[in-house]
This record gives sequence, C-alpha cells and structure tokens, in this order.
Amino acid sequence: MFEDTKVPEGINKETLEHLMNPQNYGKMEHPSCVGVALDEKTKEYVIFYTLLDADTIKDAKFATNGCQDTVVIGSMFTQMIINNSTQYANTAIEKIVKKLGKLSIQQQICADIVFSAFKASLINFEHIQNGEKEELHLLKMKESCEVVEDKEGESNE
Repeated sequence: MFEDTKVPEGINKETLEHLMNPQNYGKMEHPSCVGVALDEKTKEYVIFYTLLDADTIKDAKFATNGCQDTVVIGSMFTQMIINNSTQYANTAIEKIVKKLGKLSIQQQICADIVFSAFKASLINFEHIQNGEKEELHLLKMKESCEVVEDKEGESNE
C-alpha cells in the first residue's frame, strides 16, 4: 500500500502500514482468555483477547486507550503470533523489539504494556483451566509511560 511513499527516517514501511491500518484491533466475541495491563499513573491500558486451541493461538485481538506506538506494537505483535504456539509468542516479543529497532523509553514502555496484557491473558487461561472463575486477569505496570520533563524542560524520551 505504501510502496511509493517516502518513509521518514527511522520508520520502516511495515511500521507505517500498521500505523495507518492497524490489524486485529477491537473486541473479540468469544476469547479463551482475556488479559489487561494497566498504567495506574496515566490510566492507559491494553486489553488482550486470545483464542487458543490447545497450545496454538488461533486468534488475537487487542484494544487500548493508548498512544499510536501502543497501537502499532499491538497490531504488529498480534499479526506475528496468530496461528503460532504460545511458546513462539514469547520469543516473538524479542523479535518485534529487534524489528522495531532502537526504542525510546516511552516506546519501550508502550511495548511492555502490550506484552504484559498478552501475558496476563495466558495467566487468565491458566486460572480458568484450574477451575477459577476469573473474567480477566489484570497486571498493573511498574513503569509509567508518562513523559517526565527534566529540569531543562526536555522530555525523557
């Protein structure tokens, strides 16, 4: 779609495609499990819906009230893990970080909130398998994606 588009330095065409046309965004009607990661300071969250068939991720969707970095990472990550094993999904976290290249501190935290929501969904699945009646599993983030300005007024990005 963006073959003839001049991409700004530091952004690859795949990232631009996910920015302009996010994949797998929205609510899943009948997921196997649901995980939520919450930044209590900013109230940013990611809800991760996972449909499992044994150890295979048959479908994945996410929703967020977060920034465009969170949407892009959620889109790229869900595309990578659908029709793969949960074990592969854990290695996909490392692969996507390499694919994105050098991330600012804020972008890394955006990635972490997506990955944490996915991990929370797997914890939810484990709890359900153990007979617990848990609608979703919530993980609270230790790091906030809020940009803090230093004394000279520059952001910490």
